[in-house]
Amino acid sequence: MLTLVNSDQRFDKLTFNFLSTLNIIDHIRNTRDITRDELEQILETEDKASIEYLRSSAREVATAAYGNKIFMRGLIELSSHCKNDCLYCGLRRSNSAAVRYRLSDEQIYDCCEQGYKLGFRTFVMQGGEDGWFDDKRMCRIVSTVRQRYPDCAITLSLGERSRESYQALFDAGANRYLLRHETASPEHYARLHSAEMSFQNRIDCLYALKEIGYQVGCGFMVGSPYQTIDTLYADLQFIRTFQPQMVGIGPFISATGTPFQDQPNGKVGTTLRLLAIIRLLHPPVLLPATTALGTLHPQGRELGIQFGANVVMPNLSPRDHRKDYAIYDNKICTGEEAAECRACTEGRIRKIGYETVVDRGDFNPNLEY
Repeated sequence: MLTLVNSDQRFDKLTFNFLSTLNIIDHIRNTRDITRDELEQILETEDKASIEYLRSSAREVATAAYGNKIFMRGLIELSSHCKNDCLYCGLRRSNSAAVRYRLSDEQIYDCCEQGYKLGFRTFVMQGGEDGWFDDKRMCRIVSTVRQRYPDCAITLSLGERSRESYQALFDAGANRYLLRHETASPEHYARLHSAEMSFQNRIDCLYALKEIGYQVGCGFMVGSPYQTIDTLYADLQFIRTFQPQMVGIGPFISATGTPFQDQPNGKVGTTLRLLAIIRLLHPPVLLPATTALGTLHPQGRELGIQFGANVVMPNLSPRDHRKDYAIYDNKICTGEEAAECRACTEGRIRKIGYETVVDRGDFNPNLEY
């Protein structure tokens, strides 16, 4: 039997859902926790007022912790070689179409020198898991940069290494390490990576980095193949318990030459909501608005900032190699000089009412928020 619903009843249901979502957002903010059902409701709501309330709540928390400041880090992409065969990454070892390069020590030092002159006080050295950058070479590079720029933070993102390697790099002068966990579900991890890679080893690396004394970053792709509400909920709970100093998330973007090349990209809107949720769960976290966001949306990084992000990473890598660090397709900002990249990023952020700063911008757990 067909049941007729009048307009007043529909209005009451919409009002209930709206108020329920607002209560959920307040609950996350007040308790720094979230349930699976709450996550599902926030990610599935189509109510614009609820989404705006989520955005404004996250931005309020970020502003209370860090003011109007957006920290700029100088990114240096060291190598497109990688021993791993991750199913999503354009640099996977089986991708014969990938262009391979390695920066020399002097090229890396030149990037740092240029970045320092542009005002950067954090250098992020990122690369595939390339055995050419062994402990001897990397310790020499880190030590040299530390000696030349003692007031700068040195962040590494070089994948899984031994605890002894992490310790040696820390002793040489590295301060921070970024290692995305990719997913907190062992089953999901196995579907994203080749058989020789271990979920437990990834988690063990993250805890080893923290125990050594690094400021540590974890993170995941949004919309990766086989991702579900349950795996996302596991990701958020891992972030809650691990309490990283940094979290890097961005939408999954398919890469030519990989098994996932025909998979749909992740959604910008979902990424923005998750950025806001992470800000509410972990208020002092350093949270980048990633290049992947900017790749999928013309104002992606600006939107990320408006949803709670407070870090951007202009590229200091040699322009000739930027297009070769092709972890996904159509990456933006591959043709600009470093100064142009910084000026462009700074202008875009200023336009939405925020101030870019290039100091170290260290994590501070004692901030008021």
